[in-house]
Amino acid sequence: MVKIRLTRVGAKKAPVYRIVVADERTARDGKAIAIIGTYNPLHKPEAEYTLDEEAAKKWVANGAQATPKVHAILKKAGIVK
Repeated sequence: MVKIRLTRVGAKKAPVYRIVVADERTARDGKAIAIIGTYNPLHKPEAEYTLDEEAAKKWVANGAQATPKVHAILKKAGIVK
């Protein structure tokens, strides 16, 4: 199954994540099918994200399942209900 999830790319004690589409069997930081955005939880006053909305809509329409955190990001962006 294909999942939309986060992979960590930030430095020690400064996490930054990529929002990626990957097979659920790959490692957290393993090879991704597509990179569709970024997420920075340390940005103040509110966590910051960027997202390729067209790509996200395409993957959701094709049946990709989002993890809970990514689902919240997609909901905030208005892609899922």
